[in-house]
Amino acid sequence: MELEVAVEADWPAATGWEDLAAKAGEAAAQFAPELANPRLAVSLVFADDAEVHILNREWRGKDRLTNVLSFPMLERAELLDLPFEGPPELLGDIALALETCAREAGEKSISLEHHATHLIVHGLLHLAGHDHELGPAEARAMEVLEIKALALLGIADPYGDHDSIEGL
Repeated sequence: MELEVAVEADWPAATGWEDLAAKAGEAAAQFAPELANPRLAVSLVFADDAEVHILNREWRGKDRLTNVLSFPMLERAELLDLPFEGPPELLGDIALALETCAREAGEKSISLEHHATHLIVHGLLHLAGHDHELGPAEARAMEVLEIKALALLGIADPYGDHDSIEGL
């Protein structure tokens, strides 16, 4: 999977957002192997709250702010059937909202980098067809994938229930 990263807002310049995104993508692909297809391309934008609010309103019909948006371009069945050989395929787009991410990180007493990594993994899983909004079982399955991917990167369970996951 190829990540195309654009930093369009005042995200802290000292952080290597492209490297952070690449590591998040590699970790996510360990537990969602459909993301490891070399043909896949993902656009990731480090935006600000205003841009994410506009995107959410215009493309999802939700006139509210959120921390991360994912816009899949492939259905899950298409992704799972996609051969590894062939031209590049756009899996989708992800946008992160700076001010909301920074506020949430502060509320959780974690670094912005760790929170952004979690949201990138979360967004990639959405692009792969995982959806926590389908019900409790789907939400838990997606959380487990996130927790496992983040653990590879040395990032603590963002949901706070690591001990309750069998086989982690």
